[in-house]
Amino acid sequence: MAQTYAMVSKGRAALAGVVAAAVALGVAEVVAALIGPQSAPLIAVGGVVVDSIPEPAKQFAISIFGVYDKVALLVGTSLLLAIFAALIGIGASRDRRWGYAGIAVFAAIGIAAALTRHNATWLWVLPTLIGSAAALFVLFRLLDLAETTSPAGADTAPRATAGGWPDEEGTETRAAAMAPRGEQRRSFLGWALGTAAVAVVAGLGGRWLSSRRTAELARKEVVLPPASSPAPALPANIDPPVGSLEKYVTPNPYFYRIDTSLVTPQVDPAAWRLKIHGRVRNPFTLTFDQLMARPMIERYVTLACVSNEVGGDLISNAKWLGVPVKDLLDEAQPEDGADQVVSRSVDGWTCGTPTSVLRDGRDAMLAVGMNGEPLPVEHGFPVRMVTPGLYGYVSACKWITEIELSSFADFDAYWIRRGWSAQGPIKTQSRIDAPRDGAKVTAGETVVAGIAWAQHRGVSVVEVSTDNGATWQQAELKGAVSADTWRQWTLPWKAAPGKHTIIVRAADSTGELQPSRPVPVVPDGAEGWHSITVTVS
Repeated sequence: MAQTYAMVSKGRAALAGVVAAAVALGVAEVVAALIGPQSAPLIAVGGVVVDSIPEPAKQFAISIFGVYDKVALLVGTSLLLAIFAALIGIGASRDRRWGYAGIAVFAAIGIAAALTRHNATWLWVLPTLIGSAAALFVLFRLLDLAETTSPAGADTAPRATAGGWPDEEGTETRAAAMAPRGEQRRSFLGWALGTAAVAVVAGLGGRWLSSRRTAELARKEVVLPPASSPAPALPANIDPPVGSLEKYVTPNPYFYRIDTSLVTPQVDPAAWRLKIHGRVRNPFTLTFDQLMARPMIERYVTLACVSNEVGGDLISNAKWLGVPVKDLLDEAQPEDGADQVVSRSVDGWTCGTPTSVLRDGRDAMLAVGMNGEPLPVEHGFPVRMVTPGLYGYVSACKWITEIELSSFADFDAYWIRRGWSAQGPIKTQSRIDAPRDGAKVTAGETVVAGIAWAQHRGVSVVEVSTDNGATWQQAELKGAVSADTWRQWTLPWKAAPGKHTIIVRAADSTGELQPSRPVPVVPDGAEGWHSITVTVS
């Protein structure tokens, strides 16, 4: 009986597994572009991780990666998958059953994750199933090409002569069988690299189709109506010429973004509906055209993330255009005891806002415009909520499709179930923008500058110490259109040579000074005075 040699080096086997995984993800992305981007296995599994990871770990990731935390998650998940796939390849090179088992595990995880996503249907299993089938084909094809000896069935046994020694023909046959087959090796590498390249192109193409198929095209067709109540004119003394000072109005591309969505939801305004229901006397539903036909207000509002560390940059200011939430709630007529407004995003995310806050006269709105243009897709197109004075996790639902009147006793929103405070008023904070921490400053006249905020209360004073708190000087406050935005401040400083610690603190319009004691962001926002150290020479 002929002997079969199927020796595959671990390196080639691992590469075969990684390429097969890349094919699975690439094919799945293409299929997901037709079904829904959240059905892609990498996105679905990442979503489960985001929803399940302990809060300290999540905050650590934000502190390290900032607004790129979700990118870091996807990269990390991909690396773990690559390691798992390499092991599958090595195992399958010894016994093909390991290939079937490993890819079956991959498929089971992807399917289970996809089915947990908001509004998932049975179709959401298809990206993982089709991707897994493609991975099986590629894995076994590459392993066949990676074999370093002749294929099964070849007569590779040496033939013996009558004297017991192999004849010359048998020796040559044996040598040829055992020699590495250079042509087959080149075929393996060509197949592996070519297939990997196609998989990457397919994956990127599928993701691009998922992000472009609806929302961005529809956004270009939206024409914003004029505001019945325009925004106030900007003060003349904003944006002094200090290089690294934050601008009073944040351009849309630089507005901070923090949310739980690994892929930006794509919402077609033609199909968008806002359902207002729950504990109300008059539930109703609005289309996008009906919302756009209502009277709109235009206001500058500074939004802040509760995860913003002292001195952090998870805060921005923009001009918003939208329909007052108070008008919608008055029309819905909340019942007694309905003290919470639960907003739901198209991807299932929820936040809970005190009903009283949304009806107390502040300029809370369902925004459709941002800095004079339709909402960017990544900031909630076609409609999002904007609420002055509250951190975003309790007030700033993007891609909003539902408003339900409930109570804090009956329902805990997304972040509340993860240990955050149920009500999140923004705390008074201040930040030094110029000079930067660790900067080297030339001795003589210079300017210390930054921003301070106490949304919906307003900032009344900012004080700066250039000698580590020994003495304090009052900074010059720049103008603001309302108490709902941050304020810029500047302080002339005659810098003497040496190392200096600069500290800033602010007080709101009630005269209450921000606390000096450092407090972490969990559960209701950071506290403490921002300080930097500079060297003057």
